[in-house]
Amino acid sequence: MYPARIFRLLTAVILLSCSSLLAAQAADEILAPFKVGTFSINGGEPEVALVLRDSLIVELDAANAALEKHGLVPRVPMPDDMLGLIERYEYGLKKRLYEIVNDLVLRGALDDNRPAYIHPVAGVDTLPPILYPGKIMNAAVNFYTHVNETGTPEEVAASRQARRDNRGAPYLFLKPTRGAVIGQDDAVVVPYGRNQIDWEVELGTVIGTTAKYVSADNAWDHIFGFMVTMDISDRGGRPPGGFQGVDWFVGKGHDTFAPMGPWIVPKEFYGDPMEILRQTLSVGGEQMQEGMAGDMIHSLYELIEYASSLITLYPGDVLNNGTSGGVGMGTAVRGEQRFLQAGEVIEASIDGIGTLRVHVEAETGRPQGTGAQLPPEASYRN
Repeated sequence: MYPARIFRLLTAVILLSCSSLLAAQAADEILAPFKVGTFSINGGEPEVALVLRDSLIVELDAANAALEKHGLVPRVPMPDDMLGLIERYEYGLKKRLYEIVNDLVLRGALDDNRPAYIHPVAGVDTLPPILYPGKIMNAAVNFYTHVNETGTPEEVAASRQARRDNRGAPYLFLKPTRGAVIGQDDAVVVPYGRNQIDWEVELGTVIGTTAKYVSADNAWDHIFGFMVTMDISDRGGRPPGGFQGVDWFVGKGHDTFAPMGPWIVPKEFYGDPMEILRQTLSVGGEQMQEGMAGDMIHSLYELIEYASSLITLYPGDVLNNGTSGGVGMGTAVRGEQRFLQAGEVIEASIDGIGTLRVHVEAETGRPQGTGAQLPPEASYRN
């Protein structure tokens, strides 16, 4: 009796081990979708990790070491940062990440008795996923509902119809990276003397492979994945005097004005944004924006085609798709303008990706004799 029971138990263990190894070795199918992010665990240095169930953070180095220890798999070094992960994803690393996830699922390691290298998301610090992108490209006024948000109803309708009749070429601009990029629960800092700071929720498309002169039809092949981003904007304009054209540097370039996160969804686990995209933003719990793919003027793939006709796109570069109506400067949605105030919380969400949450702080202290003195007490350097 007992030998038979022991035999059945051993057989089950062997079968489970074999199944785990076969799944890990084949790795053509994934047993649980994952996301990737950058985290500080136990106060340590930033490290890339897997995100499972939007609640569990899996240390890559430790999980990979465990797989190599008990599985019949070759040794594969893990990337040092997110840029390394993105660059290597389609060149063998994707297969290893699938193997790690399949092994964890088959061993039940995501449920009871989790190994020490799996952490609840609340127990780690979630950092910007990419520290830092080579470049951040943003599409300006790429949703019909964002066309002329300050005119009369008649002017708004006419402007939007004119845009439908003549889409023209996309309009892209660059934002800074280091200094501007912040992550989950970080602070958007309202610069001293500026009182018209605005919000925009956007889909951040992360480039996966180098792209130059890529057609819209082939753009998907060059995408790694997607994340939530915000384009924080200063609507206050240039200092008086001198050239008085539109100043995108002042409007878009302040420190902390490029929130990103909370993590990246590889494209195979998200789907086609032009079919499923829904992005929303709230301030202080009040929903301000809701955008759908059907409202976009130029598709994501057209944006990639246009961008890559101008500059080479590299792995880890970020292209933001634009925002919908409902920004603070607009009057079409709320009837009046409303700008960010210190103490408020901004939450930007994209279905299927997650929610990026930041809070608003005012810059303290009064800068003396610096730069353009925004707002200046006299024209710059008279």
